Amino acid sequence: MFVDIFESIRDFTETGGTILLVIGALIFVMWILILERILYVTKGHKQMMKATIQEWKARDERASWNAVQIRQAMISRVSLRLRFSLPIIQALVALCPLLGLMGTVTGMIMVFDVMAMSGGGNARSMAAGVSQATIPTMAGMVGALSGVFASTWLTRTAKTERMHLEDALQLQRSE
Repeated sequence: MFVDIFESIRDFTETGGTILLVIGALIFVMWILILERILYVTKGHKQMMKATIQEWKARDERASWNAVQIRQAMISRVSLRLRFSLPIIQALVALCPLLGLMGTVTGMIMVFDVMAMSGGGNARSMAAGVSQATIPTMAGMVGALSGVFASTWLTRTAKTERMHLEDALQLQRSE
């Protein structure tokens, strides 16, 4: 069973060309980063929020200019931890379709080479180049779409959590 799966994967990567391996590695790294962020948001962030709120409530003075600056620093620290690898994830999402396009171009070059060698438009001889042109495009788009949804969710969650923290760290009115 596992042998069949590995053979299918090998055949798929051979059909898509070398660029498909690069796209696969990029998608793998992107999803490792996404899963790390999801784990942080669901587990580690809650602990950091509690600690930050407790630290703020333990302060005696919460009304001066100095307190406002400390509050802002605390919010920024938590926000930076939430958004830690989001720019990298977004860059990898943007890179996926570009690599797919590169696979398309290399596949089409292969088609034109076959046409030049055979002197015509033999469909059988061009099939490998056409598949090498379309499979990386599809893989790049699938990787980008999945990454866009995850990245959007993580960005929205980071913004929402920042607003919750801003609400939790209330300033006292000076009298």
